[in-house]
Amino acid sequence: MISANWDPPFDERPYGERTYAHHVSRSGSPRTRFSVGFVIGGWLACYSVATIIGLVIVSVSGADPGGDDQPPWFLLASALSLWIPFVVMLRYASRARGTGTFRDDFGLRFRWADLAGIPIGVLSQFFVVGLVSYPFQRAFPDTFNSAKIEERARSLYDAATGPWLWVLFFVVIIGAPLVEELVYRGFIHSGLRSRMNDAVALVVAAAWFALVHMQLAELPGLFAFGLVLGTCYHLTRRVSMSIVAHMAFNATGILFLVLR
Repeated sequence: MISANWDPPFDERPYGERTYAHHVSRSGSPRTRFSVGFVIGGWLACYSVATIIGLVIVSVSGADPGGDDQPPWFLLASALSLWIPFVVMLRYASRARGTGTFRDDFGLRFRWADLAGIPIGVLSQFFVVGLVSYPFQRAFPDTFNSAKIEERARSLYDAATGPWLWVLFFVVIIGAPLVEELVYRGFIHSGLRSRMNDAVALVVAAAWFALVHMQLAELPGLFAFGLVLGTCYHLTRRVSMSIVAHMAFNATGILFLVLR
């Protein structure tokens, strides 16, 4: 028997004797072992822990989470309180239900083609969000106006001064895209694909991503962008392109605020 000298589609190399067969569907695309119940339970557990930690931070700081009196360190502390439980959970999921290799289980493999995420993210910020939000702005101008959509980002930027401006850039442009794509594409989207039609999994993951931001004015645009990110993941079976697109999207939004 002559062995092939080419890699499987999307550079999904075999993970080992015990895992590769379980990670490939009839169509040949990789599937994870994360069941829908495991995905929902893992997310709820992490979000609950993050909420409790967040409440402790609010209590210690005495700040209003939605107000303008937040101390400079509040953004970083809030971000870490959300990220750490999810990163710990992802590591556990990889060891308990995956191959034990983090980058394989969540598709964290960078390819030069993933740089296509830069124009995808920029165009999504300038055109996709605007096009999707426009009908809502026309129908409900008090709820979906431009000021409402930009309100959260503007408040974060205005509150950041000195070195804390760099912390804002790190949280918004690097940290949030990395963690969110690992969670919502690498974990949730891939887990939903194990029990759902690919299109349904993409839509559900995008809706989940949009709803968790809990900003009604941003909901249509975030859902549309979630579909874009999900499509990047679906086509590549990796989160790298969606991470790059997410970073470019957030960086473009921050740049827009800086230049205004």
